[in-house]
Amino acid sequence: MDTLTPAERGERMSRIRARDTSPEMTVRSFVHALGFRYRLHDRRLPGCPDLVFAARRKVIFVHGCFWHRHNRCELARLPKSRLEFWLPKLEANKQRDARCRRALTALGWSSLVIWECELRDPLRVMFKTLMFLEDETCP
Repeated sequence: MDTLTPAERGERMSRIRARDTSPEMTVRSFVHALGFRYRLHDRRLPGCPDLVFAARRKVIFVHGCFWHRHNRCELARLPKSRLEFWLPKLEANKQRDARCRRALTALGWSSLVIWECELRDPLRVMFKTLMFLEDETCP
């Protein structure tokens, strides 16, 4: 049973953003501090990646653990109500993400996914991102 009224639930859900989320802003900040320049949300690419490094043919997705179903993550727990709604929706998100990454690979782009929970250790994510962006062998 939902603890909020339908109007309260609708108002709360309307506040959820797809862009400029806190995890995305964190990643953008340290990528910029590392000296890399990028474009945001290029709709011409499959999945509309969060950060696009066109000259390197690399993209970064910053995924929320709940919305994108991060495996074995406590932030990806399922809601307690309306599972008949949430399960197909969240599974479709996960399948769409995989399809988009395959399409990007087929187009010759490399992609990196940074999960919301990984940002608990920003130094590790910064190093992982630096290695991804500087690796010339990534197709």
